[in-house]
Amino acid sequence: MALLNLDLVYFSNFLPSRFRSRRQPPLSTAPRLRVPVVAAMEAPRNKPSVCTADELHRVPLADSGWSLALWRYIPPPKAERRNHPLLLLSGIGTNAIGFDLTPESSFARFLSNQGFDTWILELRGAGLSTIIGESREFKKPFNAMSDQVETNGVFPPEAPSTIIPGAPTETFVSSVKGKRMLVESHDSQRQSASMVSETYTHLFQKLSTFPNEGVFEARQSQIRDLSGRRINIIGEGQWMISPPLFDLQGFIAQLDDFQEQLDLILKYNWDFDHYLKEDVPAAMEYIRTLCKPNDGKLLAIGHSMGGILLYAMLSQYGFEGKDSGLASVVTLASSLDYRSSKSLLKLLLPLADPVQALNVSFIPLGALLAAAHPLMFRPPYVLSWLAALFSAQKIHPELLEKLVLNNFGTIPSNLLLHLATAFEEGGLRDRNGTFFYKHHLRKSNVPVLAIAGDRDIICPPEAVYAETVKVIPGNLVTYKVFGEPDGPHYGHYDIVGGPSAPEQVYPYLSKFLIRHDMA
Repeated sequence: MALLNLDLVYFSNFLPSRFRSRRQPPLSTAPRLRVPVVAAMEAPRNKPSVCTADELHRVPLADSGWSLALWRYIPPPKAERRNHPLLLLSGIGTNAIGFDLTPESSFARFLSNQGFDTWILELRGAGLSTIIGESREFKKPFNAMSDQVETNGVFPPEAPSTIIPGAPTETFVSSVKGKRMLVESHDSQRQSASMVSETYTHLFQKLSTFPNEGVFEARQSQIRDLSGRRINIIGEGQWMISPPLFDLQGFIAQLDDFQEQLDLILKYNWDFDHYLKEDVPAAMEYIRTLCKPNDGKLLAIGHSMGGILLYAMLSQYGFEGKDSGLASVVTLASSLDYRSSKSLLKLLLPLADPVQALNVSFIPLGALLAAAHPLMFRPPYVLSWLAALFSAQKIHPELLEKLVLNNFGTIPSNLLLHLATAFEEGGLRDRNGTFFYKHHLRKSNVPVLAIAGDRDIICPPEAVYAETVKVIPGNLVTYKVFGEPDGPHYGHYDIVGGPSAPEQVYPYLSKFLIRHDMA
């Protein structure tokens, strides 16, 4: 395997174009927004079943390689038409499903029925947003072998020799663990080895480009660790394992696992400023171009991190003396500074240092919740207390389970560490640590409705009011806490999808939007 010991820089000169197109810019030099020149609406017959919107649109970000998903809810013909389209932004690591969990309590559908052309943006890495042109073609060398072998080790009869010409097609031995394995001839072993070697060459070509560009320096040790563990599979005595003990499928699975982990390390590299300066402006420009509001403005609602993004936009544009392109804003359970509150998120802050020290690239929140959900919703209900993170109301168990299993994804560590600055002196700041969003929020001239839930343990009312609402000029901000002493109470998600939200929250914020839509 001398090939694998060559200088990685050498391989970078032969990097295939499909790998070059997936390069990501360094965090410190993220490009400014480049308005997308190509966008597309998913044909109704091709729209994934998970998308319950009327239309699914895609907005490519040429500089980042991502294609953002926009769910569109078209007002019914009899609804009064509004002057401005409405953009919805969800919280960290979530997708559009939280805004449209069920027809009976659909935040997005309610606003659409009020006449608003409603759009939900799925930021990069969330929901149906994808890498542009992603077909996982870089996995084909593995899949070319593994797809030809069924789970019991039999080659498909229609093409027994397409991978390994002349190899036996149905010869088996039993392994120690009881699995059935394919016994290959020496010729087939050599050809399999050639394919794996070629695959590793492509992988190292892919790896080699990033250190040269200065990208992901913090990930290099993690990549080296992954590489070292997998190369040992091929290392000493290349393919000299006796045939009865060699599990081709298991080996391929390990290579697949390596490549998946590597792909995630390289892909999940963005932070809050990427959302703020690239994703949201691109989506707004796309909606503005398609809907053509007379004044060129949008209405916007943000839940949790979505509201933080809207506050940051107002601050940034106010500081620069520019038009934000927003007619009015509604924030749901959002704040730029959590220091003075009793937010439960403070308990997670001690994890920040280990995340940095161990070079953890991402937190698979969706997978963790999926693993925990049986203990949340089934006897003996050991983790039932986790439900309080989402709701203080009695959401139907099936709906809450649907939310937990379908609304959450993977979160980049860079994003978590960036948002953690909201617990530091001065509150949330940009990636360079020099621009404090709260300090300039008073310079905005956009009307804001800030809503909080009385039992929200993630973003308590004191975080919303004391640290954010108070810095906005009084004539521009309206503050409302939902929840009564005798109930119903509102947790972090209840404002969006709780049982009482359609009767109490939705009409209230709809009136605010209509008033400023007509202004």
